[in-house]
Amino acid sequence: MIPEDIDPSRFAVRPLYKRDTVKIRFIGDIMMHSPQISLADKGDGNFDFSSYYKLMEKYLSDSDLNVGNMEFTLSGEPYTGYPSFSAPDSYVSYLADAGFDVFLCANNHIMDKGRRGLRRTIEIYNELVESHGIRYTGIASDISTEANNNPLIVRIKGIRIAFVNATYGTNANLGEGWPDTYFLNDRNKLGELLESARSKADIVVAVVHWGIEHILKHNKTQEDHAKWLAENGADVIIGAHPHVVQDTEVIKTKEKNVPVVYSLGNSVSNMSRENCQVGLMTTLQIVRDGMGNVEILNPEHMFTWCSRPGGYGDSYYVIPITDYLGKKDEWKEKLDYDHMISTLRTVEEETGIKETTK
Repeated sequence: MIPEDIDPSRFAVRPLYKRDTVKIRFIGDIMMHSPQISLADKGDGNFDFSSYYKLMEKYLSDSDLNVGNMEFTLSGEPYTGYPSFSAPDSYVSYLADAGFDVFLCANNHIMDKGRRGLRRTIEIYNELVESHGIRYTGIASDISTEANNNPLIVRIKGIRIAFVNATYGTNANLGEGWPDTYFLNDRNKLGELLESARSKADIVVAVVHWGIEHILKHNKTQEDHAKWLAENGADVIIGAHPHVVQDTEVIKTKEKNVPVVYSLGNSVSNMSRENCQVGLMTTLQIVRDGMGNVEILNPEHMFTWCSRPGGYGDSYYVIPITDYLGKKDEWKEKLDYDHMISTLRTVEEETGIKETTK
């Protein structure tokens, strides 16, 4: 019994850690097709991409970390779109200024300009690390940059998050050597990355490039990869590549439940094929309690629409759909609004995803 003349609060159990929450937003494919290059070109060596994420500012500014999938190289001039991408260097500077913090680079287009192009891409990202404080993962120029960025460990509010980024393959098969990227089928290497991530971080996020393009539901190959990733250390799995949103599920292992978002679809691109203009922004909230325990809340989802020139306005706009419902009068071309709504309904019905982000 505590004597009456002693303050009982002196013996109260105090939290060892500050209770905190980290919010991470994941954006889909960020592309740079030839019409995007032409429209942005000011003719004096400068490019204007300022409209792209103008309508997403409040979402990119209220999170702790924004993660985007960079579906292009930075190989220098001549700048080219599909099928062999090389974007202007200022594109990634704009994205960093717009609020993107982590650049995912393991994708099928990262070798489009060969190893010379990949080497230059890494050089530009390294400059951006110094000038803007961004981070990148999924590529490496040598063992040193591999150790720094793969897995990528980001510490926010004392919570350590690891990103492991890999692709099903690349369009150009250059064999082994540096610089290089990481492949889903190389399970020995991928297992090493996951083991390293698990030993260094509280939460491991696998961000992977996979699946069949333009299909709204995942396939067995994706599911097999997802199960393996979950069993080998991933706490969350986020996918890209199909250029459309795909369904989600939860994989149950012996230790945990692992949320899987099979594809975020496109964020910004010139693609107009069916369902390719609706994308998904997935938000993870990671919570630490007073005892230092870390858990992931259920992922939240918000649909976006990539309006091409002549739709919402004269340029490309990524639109948070929920914020613009009922605002058809703001559209330059009203049919673009109608197309947005009809496409959204199709994607919701086929994937089973309902918007939850506030």
